[in-house]
Amino acid sequence: MTTIAATAARKDFFDLVKGAAEGHRTYRIQHRRGAAVLMSETDYEGLLETLELLSRPGFRRRLNASVKQMRSGDTVPMEALFGTAK
Repeated sequence: MTTIAATAARKDFFDLVKGAAEGHRTYRIQHRRGAAVLMSETDYEGLLETLELLSRPGFRRRLNASVKQMRSGDTVPMEALFGTAK
């Protein structure tokens, strides 16, 4: 994350928005009264979705069990689930 002063952010605002929206860059905009973060809407929505999933009881436990299962090779081939590509 790049930190930029609020006065510089004001001057380069459109470039910062473009960098966030198109380049998935995140900016910390520092002001004497505090800081704010500028990020793309897509990244923000993804962050909210991740937080929502992680807040569900048992989600992390099931996720960790799935990762452990995958790493041990206990998986099902995609072809068995979806058939072979034509």
